[in-house]
Amino acid sequence: MNYPNGIKKEHNTSPLTYSNRGMSLESDLNETNEYYREINKAYIYKKPTPVKIVKVDYPSRDKAVIKEAYYTIPSTTDYNGLYDGKYIDFEAKETKSKTSFPLANIHSHQIKHIKNIYNHQGIAFLIVRFIHYNETYLLPAKDFLEFIEQEERKSIPYSFFQTKGYIIKDGYKPRLDYLKIVDRIIGGK
Repeated sequence: MNYPNGIKKEHNTSPLTYSNRGMSLESDLNETNEYYREINKAYIYKKPTPVKIVKVDYPSRDKAVIKEAYYTIPSTTDYNGLYDGKYIDFEAKETKSKTSFPLANIHSHQIKHIKNIYNHQGIAFLIVRFIHYNETYLLPAKDFLEFIEQEERKSIPYSFFQTKGYIIKDGYKPRLDYLKIVDRIIGGK
């Protein structure tokens, strides 16, 4: 584009992409859970990661800086709470891969935790966002655990999410209405 006074402005010729528009998955879920609490639908919270603070710098009273800390115990999953009289627990992850979700993103203690919740009749699942497609899926614990037990793969194919998972559509209030899917899975709503 040519502007007055001989200034030339190149316009961006790179292809339009929607891969990183909007908020991160964690922000979307936090906003959704806040909405659920506001309307008294569910009480689901992000779990804090257990950290032990070892060294703190106090340059002034209101400007403390943590200099050294470490994880005390491995955390379980990202979110937990109560919905419709049942315990609910899930892990949320994003992936840039176009073809699969790497299982290295979920630790063995988290898989064990999901299995325990599922075996005790709690509501457990994964929420995975494929950034490239701007698609977010809810994968029930049953299907996730069957895949882990039956497959030797180091990743869950994108096609598995399309087949066994449930796509969570973006919205305004709530941002990601995953409880609508939970209702379909557990029935009765």
